Amino acid sequence: MRALLSAAALLPQLSDVVLLDVQWNLTGAGGPPGHDLYAAAHLPGAHHVDLDAELAAAPGPGGRHPLPTAQDVEALMRRCGASTASRIVVYDQDLSYAAARAWWVLRYFGAQDVQVLDGGLSAWVAAGLPTTADVPAPGMGTFEARPGQLPLLDADGAAALAHDGVLLDARAPERFRGESEPIDPVAGHIPGAVNAPTIDNARADGRFLDVHSLRLRFECLGIQPGDGPVGAYCGSGVTAAHEVLALHEAGIDAALYVGSWSDWVTDPARPVATGR
Repeated sequence: MRALLSAAALLPQLSDVVLLDVQWNLTGAGGPPGHDLYAAAHLPGAHHVDLDAELAAAPGPGGRHPLPTAQDVEALMRRCGASTASRIVVYDQDLSYAAARAWWVLRYFGAQDVQVLDGGLSAWVAAGLPTTADVPAPGMGTFEARPGQLPLLDADGAAALAHDGVLLDARAPERFRGESEPIDPVAGHIPGAVNAPTIDNARADGRFLDVHSLRLRFECLGIQPGDGPVGAYCGSGVTAAHEVLALHEAGIDAALYVGSWSDWVTDPARPVATGR
């Protein structure tokens, strides 16, 4: 089942889905990152989700955006009125980085039907569709979190996959090569990883490439449907979820290293590679 949904396809289904607004930015004005964007405009009926507080645990040894607890995800989904079988649509501003993280987390914890609004709020507005500033009342969902429904990597698993399969590094090339590291204390990449910047999954307007183009992109990286194991990581497990979503659309299953580089570098004994 394809995970991407266009604005035109979502419109007639709006009343039949649980809508989650995951607009997010690195620095939020007057509240959690992204809440100001939600307050300004969102899809009718959408509940705001805080990526930092609800789709990740607190920063620490597991990285900047570790896996959230099952209890936290269950509380989030019940607040939004969802059950395990609900049809859920997630979106952010445009690039779907935060939305992809939501898609992955919800599916990992057992949500059966999760889709991403391709192009996010920007695509919705560009189609001339309505937005609102009204906040829906909290729901009374029955969602029961069941972790482990998608493949997950830890540091040892990522290292093994870089050796025995394909491990994609979704960060910008200069971060992969170790020439620049604006966030984490160590620059470089996991030895054996292949650089596959997330930005190359999308068009200029933030929508994903079509399926054929995504398959060609991953073929150029040595990956085809049915090949050996594939995984992805980034700085903290957000944009790598976008990579996993793009792979899913291309018909390729992939595991996510949630802790990603921000977890890898917490252990000085782990090797670091630089250059191409």
